Amino acid sequence: MDTSVIFDAGVVGLRILMPLFAIIIVYQCYAAMRRRRRPEKPLVSLYNPRTGGMIPVVFWENSIGRSKSSDIIVNDLAVSRNHCVLLRRSAGWFISDVGSMSGTFVNGVAVHGRAQVLIDDVITIGNTEYRLKRGDDFSSPLRASRFFSKVSDKPAIQAWKLMLMITLFHLFMAVEAMFWNDHTNIYSPLVLFGALAAVEWGFFSVSYFALRRVNFELEALGLFLTGIGVMMLVRQVERSAYVQLIAAAIGIVLFCVIIKFIEDPDRSEKIRIPMMIAAVLMLSASIVLGRVTNGAANWVYIGSISFQPSEFVKTIFIFIGAGALDKLQTKRNLIEFIIFSIVCVGLLALMGDFGTALIFFVTFLLIAFMRSGDFKTVILAVAAAVFGVVIVLTYKPYVADRFKAWRHVWEYANQNEGYQQVRVLTYIASGGLFGVGIGNGYFKQYFASESDLVFGLVAEEMGVIVAIVIALSVALMMLYARAIATRTRSTFYSISSCCAAGLLVVQLSLNIFGATDILPLTGVTFPFISSGGSSIISCWGLLAFIKAADERTYSMKR
Repeated sequence: MDTSVIFDAGVVGLRILMPLFAIIIVYQCYAAMRRRRRPEKPLVSLYNPRTGGMIPVVFWENSIGRSKSSDIIVNDLAVSRNHCVLLRRSAGWFISDVGSMSGTFVNGVAVHGRAQVLIDDVITIGNTEYRLKRGDDFSSPLRASRFFSKVSDKPAIQAWKLMLMITLFHLFMAVEAMFWNDHTNIYSPLVLFGALAAVEWGFFSVSYFALRRVNFELEALGLFLTGIGVMMLVRQVERSAYVQLIAAAIGIVLFCVIIKFIEDPDRSEKIRIPMMIAAVLMLSASIVLGRVTNGAANWVYIGSISFQPSEFVKTIFIFIGAGALDKLQTKRNLIEFIIFSIVCVGLLALMGDFGTALIFFVTFLLIAFMRSGDFKTVILAVAAAVFGVVIVLTYKPYVADRFKAWRHVWEYANQNEGYQQVRVLTYIASGGLFGVGIGNGYFKQYFASESDLVFGLVAEEMGVIVAIVIALSVALMMLYARAIATRTRSTFYSISSCCAAGLLVVQLSLNIFGATDILPLTGVTFPFISSGGSSIISCWGLLAFIKAADERTYSMKR
């Protein structure tokens, strides 16, 4: 049999195998996130001597008050809706009054700021007294946990095996790219794969041997997606692939730095104001120094290096929006965040980056709801946003022109308004279930195929199955972050993780649905996959917040 026929059959076999391999990798990542967890049990308990009742305390930070959204609800008219916060830190347990009407007392002494509480101390809230007891004193079973928080008896896949599967997947991509239509530089994909594998296994070695982390599933998922984005570039502009890999390495370093920095959740409060100022300055620099690209002045050039400050501000925005529970419940903190959000969204609107402005606004809604638990706040913010959109469309009618082809792109197939999306839909269909192979697609010759429209490129060259799997792997981060929020050490982690995951999912939705004409095209990137150094660095920074929310990150070592 002709050797070329054997090679061709092998490449076709790879195309059929890779979708199944991708499904297995994503499943193993999320399945492992449920395992290697300690059973959930009370940290301490609150004993009411008047009723004889015992309340389990399972969170590191617990709001106490009459509000139904409080972690510990006290049915006492003398207690404020948001009365105080009981929280755990490395030095022990503390209680903090958050502006209640009747005050909070420990052993009869009024609480100002944070006051330490020891076992058997008496906490007085309104007309109600609680005595702090050990967690073991509460013997009743806790209610069942959610999916990812549930402890599984099944062993998790070993981290090195998961990494080996991911490395093999990227190797298969490199082999596919070797047999492309042009037949030139056939070994360059292997060189790029070698560099990618070095970064991946270097990161794994540091985490596993130096930091002795017991869990590497989330990082493995990030490496899986990042590697796909890097290898997709090898047959477009090879230099861009190496730039993307270098940016990913920088993002991984940022990931590690953020996790270390927020190990103490109170540390974030100390640099809150400087971070706000830095974010505003970066967005202002885009307006003053930014070069208009695709209608938005969001790119800043320093020599041959270009970057998007708004991508870095995403991480800062999450950082500012989250915080320790006793800080979040103060009016000053809330007002500061609202003003900061308005300034950020306003500056993005001024530079014409409405896609990123929408992402920031939806993230603001998530943070506002998680901080207050009140739908009224969200409804008021949405009403204000609708008013702002009306103003923009009234005084900047050219913005509306961007949406005139929405849901009618085939009528504008050869015009600027619908040209890109029609090509996306066409080449998604031509790729079929298993794709035409890395480098063999035709969509790569169109503008933004590797960035804003990369979903179409992945679907054409790797198939619709792989494209959907990688989209689901990002979307499931929201479910995972929400599930582990109840086990985190601080409200800072629960809010930051849920909102970071929410931001990634909103960005993913705008990218995919915009490219396929389900939503208007906004020009935002596909997380981890799209070409762009600023984007990949930002994604790894956001992933750090989700990682920090996992209680195993700081409490368990190999």
